[in-house]
Amino acid sequence: MTENNLSFEQELQMLEAIVSKLEQGDVPLEEALDQFQKGVALSKKLQTTLQNAEDTLTKVINEEGQEVPFEEKNE
Repeated sequence: MTENNLSFEQELQMLEAIVSKLEQGDVPLEEALDQFQKGVALSKKLQTTLQNAEDTLTKVINEEGQEVPFEEKNE
């Protein structure tokens, strides 16, 4: 599996590993900057995936087969 085809969980594990490594503080500056940039990119990608999932979960299919926003009934 290439890095572009990793699952959400695999990418989250990669981000956690990067954060853990950077928190230890014994990483050379150049490597730390590279890991930081990779972590920021992973974080943005994961946030986008979560937002898309949330958007999907907040929609329902109406009787005409169209997606419509889910609205809570306030009684």
